Amino acid sequence: MAATADHSTTGANAPTYYVSTPIYYVNDRPHLGHAYTTVAGDVLTRWHRQRGEKVWYLTGTDEHGQKIMRTAEANGVSPQEWCDKLVEEAWKPLWQHLEIANDDFIRTTEDRHTARVQEFVQDLFDKGEIYKGGYSGPYCVGCEEFKLPSELLDGATEDEKLCAVHKRPVEWLEEENYFFRLSAYAEKLLEFYAANPDFIQPASARNEVLRFVEQDLKDLSISRSTFNWGVPLPWDEKHVLYVWVDALQNYITAAGYGSDPERFAELWPASVHLVGKDILRFHAVIWPAMLMAAGLPLPKRVVANGWLMVGGEKMSKSNLTGIAPTDLTSHFGVDAYRYYFLRAIPFGTDGSFSWEDFTARYTSELANDFGNLASRVAAMVGKYFGGKLPASVSAGDAEQAIADGLAKAVSIADVKIGEELDFAGGIAAIFDFVKQVNGYLTEQEPWKVAKDESPEGQARLATILYTAAEALRGTAVLLNPVMPSTAEKLWDSLGAAEGLGTLASQTVATTGDWGRLPAGATVTKGEILFPRLEEKPAA
Repeated sequence: MAATADHSTTGANAPTYYVSTPIYYVNDRPHLGHAYTTVAGDVLTRWHRQRGEKVWYLTGTDEHGQKIMRTAEANGVSPQEWCDKLVEEAWKPLWQHLEIANDDFIRTTEDRHTARVQEFVQDLFDKGEIYKGGYSGPYCVGCEEFKLPSELLDGATEDEKLCAVHKRPVEWLEEENYFFRLSAYAEKLLEFYAANPDFIQPASARNEVLRFVEQDLKDLSISRSTFNWGVPLPWDEKHVLYVWVDALQNYITAAGYGSDPERFAELWPASVHLVGKDILRFHAVIWPAMLMAAGLPLPKRVVANGWLMVGGEKMSKSNLTGIAPTDLTSHFGVDAYRYYFLRAIPFGTDGSFSWEDFTARYTSELANDFGNLASRVAAMVGKYFGGKLPASVSAGDAEQAIADGLAKAVSIADVKIGEELDFAGGIAAIFDFVKQVNGYLTEQEPWKVAKDESPEGQARLATILYTAAEALRGTAVLLNPVMPSTAEKLWDSLGAAEGLGTLASQTVATTGDWGRLPAGATVTKGEILFPRLEEKPAA
């Protein structure tokens, strides 16, 4: 589990803001698409911690199913050995590397999960929600999902059909299965969607789900009898549970379902399930129906992010288009990586990664606009005031405009990031403020004012530099959820900790209050926040 950030609360009885990522399939190492969702969840939960709220952030790995079994066999190890190796050598280390502050990491092979899953499905079986039947149809092992005709592409031969996601042949499966009465919940689901219009986001995702449920919703095959790598059905151990029915329950088993009633009551229902759009139906149709059948509350929101694209195709290992996050962090750094994908690709839409765009944004926005501003201010405080932040003594309209600009950035970013999950919009508001501060320095020309050695001139210089430093104080707090290491370096450079406390203790609510940075703080230039990039590594 990655190290967690400081978790302040607003009271013992305050609700917990519970965010989950999908649990990721460990048939291979993580790529940019996995990291995109996980970083988004980390920024979201860090933002809510910065509000002073109780937060719980869950991620983990999905370790059952036919795809895992076949991958393990191909590598000459057992499925459990394969999962253990990938989790410990690839998945957990990457989240630590990317500074993901998750509170829990669940694996679906853990006893705390499998035992509760069996209890959950046994309850549905006892209630008559599950029955035995036969099934035949095209099945994609990559998706671990039976496919509808509309989800298939023509293959190389007349009889061959391809999965539209993986572009690989599907298999025709015929077997005796157990079924969940999903069709019985169509009207209940539609009523729930109507009563909770924000349950599925964005709107395009909601519309897709509505169309799907309004059509002829079929009962769901929930077991497999042709392989044994999965959770055995407690009433019929010749069958293992369909991997998706198993996987979806991680959101409640990790939260204490069936094992810790008090904890479960505190955490559930989840505030936000973050999912990729390709697994939306599982989370917005099947999962709510299963919870309805079990008599449990439904999550508050399911938010589907788009795909990261390479050459017009969804990024994935199976399509040989997966890019390892470390390929980028080794060049751009971790904080720039966290910044870029949420800044460049509006959450909920598809977006293409571009090395050239990343380089341009790094240079323009991070190095020039932000990093250079921090360096200039620290250097001038050091040069003109011996590294001690002067007091503001002659503030006027120009300074008030900066104070107002910070308050505006806080207000916009809090709604965009904290409520709407519009990370690009929130980060843009923060960097609009950074540009405003740069413009302020350009107009005020403190390097020229410094030549006026009169008391009035020195007072004006002190005010300009205090204003710029105080603006950076607010910027450090706003960017802490996005770029925690960089924000911490800036906080240290401003000498803010001595007068204001740790960066983690700062709240969004007070960030826009002007004049918090105390005069006399020791300002140091420190290391360059975003150093010049070296040449692009050879492919």
